[in-house]
Amino acid sequence: MADQLSQILEQIKKYNKIIIHRHQRPDPDAIGSQVGLGEILKASFPYKQVYLVGKHIPGFDWIGTMDEIDGETFNDALVIVTDTANAPRIDDRRFNNGDELIKIDHHPNDEPFGDLMWVEPEASSCSEMIYDFYQHFSDQLTLPQQAAHALYAGIIGDTGRFLYPATTPRTLLVAGALMAAGADAAAISRREDEISLPLARLSAYVYENLTILDHGAAYVVLTNELLEQFGLTEAGTSAVVSLPGRIKDVRAWAIFVEQADGHYRIRLRSKGPVINELAKKHDGGGHPLASGAKAKDKAEIKRVIAELDELTSNE
Repeated sequence: MADQLSQILEQIKKYNKIIIHRHQRPDPDAIGSQVGLGEILKASFPYKQVYLVGKHIPGFDWIGTMDEIDGETFNDALVIVTDTANAPRIDDRRFNNGDELIKIDHHPNDEPFGDLMWVEPEASSCSEMIYDFYQHFSDQLTLPQQAAHALYAGIIGDTGRFLYPATTPRTLLVAGALMAAGADAAAISRREDEISLPLARLSAYVYENLTILDHGAAYVVLTNELLEQFGLTEAGTSAVVSLPGRIKDVRAWAIFVEQADGHYRIRLRSKGPVINELAKKHDGGGHPLASGAKAKDKAEIKRVIAELDELTSNE
């Protein structure tokens, strides 16, 4: 790892323009790692041009905001992509237009991309990795409060406020260091725990309509018509993904969310059975206990449910 970190810092020092990307449909870790790295580089190298790109997500403005740049900015630039497992998921398709491309990620490296890769699947989050990068070169880098704020938000998001198994002793040490650097832990946790009234009503629907099978597999289907009734879009459903896991009898679950073109996005989660291989069979992938996939129709939904039921029955 030390060699990879040294190579990354060497590239950062080499370029005057640095453009940081993350994945589409970002979560707090995607935004947090992107913004956290950007703020570290801006504070450490004030003479460099550092840009953050991707779709503007108003709900994440409290973590950080994106920059609008033209295509020419990518000329002679270093591009860094955080928290993104495969190239098709990178937000802003100009990521290949730079001079050099670096991948920093904590998902299994099933689809490598870039000229230089630093991938740590054991890390709780990409935000934790960005802190590790800073700490490794703390004699050369600066960690401003805004970076600590963003990285803490990312860690909180990907660990479910330290609830998920990916949380390690190292994760808690990093969280403490970020608090010491100015991250307001209580305020960040409250912000990530907040939901709107429409989401509260959707949460009630999920609990009321969740189907739980005999071996602990559970699922619910959210259609476009249903989301319209609640005044929500597909992007606004992420807050309900963790809800089935609070039920004692549920061991693994799938939330099927209909898309505009009629196919379904599948959010898969587990308390034990490994689900990422199931996800790969359905145009997806991810972590062993947290993955995503797709179903083109109701027939594929039935197959996913059957496979999830088989996984839980074999445990």
